[in-house]
Amino acid sequence: MTQKLFHIIANTAWAEAQAQGSYQPPSLEAEGFIHLSGEKQVIATANRFYRGQMGLVLLEIEGDRLQAELRYDDVPGHGTFPHLYGPLNLDAVVKVWPFEPGVDGTFTDG
Repeated sequence: MTQKLFHIIANTAWAEAQAQGSYQPPSLEAEGFIHLSGEKQVIATANRFYRGQMGLVLLEIEGDRLQAELRYDDVPGHGTFPHLYGPLNLDAVVKVWPFEPGVDGTFTDG
């Protein structure tokens, strides 16, 4: 079974990644990995870090297609999250969803 992973990204950053042929956000250099979420973690992550932000998309990533190392790390107080230890190869992205908050600035799964 294919593992679905997700990453929240600004529309502009996604367009830049497509132009460059890979995605290497600032967190990759600063922390050594790209933050990902499982399907049940996306909304909580969005509300924690992206509340009120517009111009976002949600990348749906097929875990089996990733070229860099994928690890599940414990995030104290928040559970275990997938982290990608290298650039995101764009052919692992199988769908790009519009991802905007509601009028109150929060994200929902509806």
